[in-house]
Amino acid sequence: MQQAAVAERRNNIAPIPFEADAPFLKIIGELPRELNGTLYRNGPNPQFDSPGAHWFVGDGMLHAFRLENGRASYRNRWVRTPKWLAEHDAGRSLFGGFGRKLPDAPKDLTDGGVANTSIIFHAGKLLALEEAHLPTEIEPGTLATRGYHNYQGRVAGSFTAHPKIDPVTGELVFFGYNAAGPLTPALSYGSIDASGKATRFERFEAPYASMVHDFIVTANHVLFPILPITGSMERAMSGRPPYAWEPDKSAYVGVMKRSGTAKDIVWFRAEACYVFHVMNAWEDGDRIVADVMQFEEAPLFPHPDGRPTDPEKSRARHCRWTFDLAGNTDRFQQTYLDDLTGEFPRIDDRRAGLKSRHGWYACANPKLPMFGALSGIVHVDGNGRRLGHYLLPAGDTISEPVFVERSKDAAEGDGWLLAVVWRARENRSDLAVFNATDIEAGPAALAQLGHRVPDGFHGNWVGAA
Repeated sequence: MQQAAVAERRNNIAPIPFEADAPFLKIIGELPRELNGTLYRNGPNPQFDSPGAHWFVGDGMLHAFRLENGRASYRNRWVRTPKWLAEHDAGRSLFGGFGRKLPDAPKDLTDGGVANTSIIFHAGKLLALEEAHLPTEIEPGTLATRGYHNYQGRVAGSFTAHPKIDPVTGELVFFGYNAAGPLTPALSYGSIDASGKATRFERFEAPYASMVHDFIVTANHVLFPILPITGSMERAMSGRPPYAWEPDKSAYVGVMKRSGTAKDIVWFRAEACYVFHVMNAWEDGDRIVADVMQFEEAPLFPHPDGRPTDPEKSRARHCRWTFDLAGNTDRFQQTYLDDLTGEFPRIDDRRAGLKSRHGWYACANPKLPMFGALSGIVHVDGNGRRLGHYLLPAGDTISEPVFVERSKDAAEGDGWLLAVVWRARENRSDLAVFNATDIEAGPAALAQLGHRVPDGFHGNWVGAA
């Protein structure tokens, strides 16, 4: 009861107001000697308070945990976007939510990018990502900001925080929504080859303007989910929510061959739902199977008139989408695989777009009084059956679990999960290292920080060169 009370009094959303370096973290247990590299995490950490700002739009802060020969160090830095630099110079906030300038902001200030959602390594470059701007290049060791990366001028506009790297070809596949400007129904689609050269970039129209956080890529297909968190410039201009839940719009998913063009997209429909994150997808004959974390109603966004969505329906569950490419139907199937609330699904990325036998996601503890707090990890097989389930002590919360293979030729799932854990009673964070196929045993090692890492979004592991 005392621990639950602690959890109710505090959360881990608020930003930390500092940058720090911790060269030697205290280790509990023993870090695997094979873990040599850096876990990079990204998330919103506003430099200044901003009236009416959504959690999604805080300035990006990178957190880097470097592991080497059983030791761990830590560094955090804000991503110095044009917005961050302008506000730092002004000593105050200049932007509100979703790139909206405050009335007293300088007229020539136009870039509200925050680079706060994810961070990936591709073609020798470390890139901080959000979904409304180009990637921001980061210096791996210092976390210094190098500026926007536009692939020799061949990519423009919005760029997803969830590009997919093909494990066979090394190609990076990406998309962007609001591709014709804010709150428009246009999407872009493109690819970057393994050497970092842009090989494709095109735009097309979706059924309506939607917040498209993630998308689906298999060996031969790309799928674009258009789900009813809708965007409306009319609403935004009248002071109403720019993004809102409109279930009457229904759910659409556009299916395109990777070898084809946007003109070839076939649109499938289903009942209204929302998905922030895809676990994995693959082809099974004439079918495409995609495992996602599906909400019946969108969380964090209201109805167009400002009414909140139903909290009982605004929880994500592991769900399987099935598309029959040879069938005489434009409907796709949605089948829940579990009733457990969860988010931030991950796989062994060597199986991205291919049939996989292991997946993991952060889950909520249904026995705790605080609904929606992610406080455990679930390990599932390729059919969604639970292989393991670990819950933290009451009140503690966990980030997205990132898989790291034991070696390049290790079997799928043979490796570790790395996740940042907030210790509510101590108000600080640990980096937890789990054996990926035995999460019920709890962390094999903890690297302990003296301060907390605020709840954030996504991260990735980059092995030592």
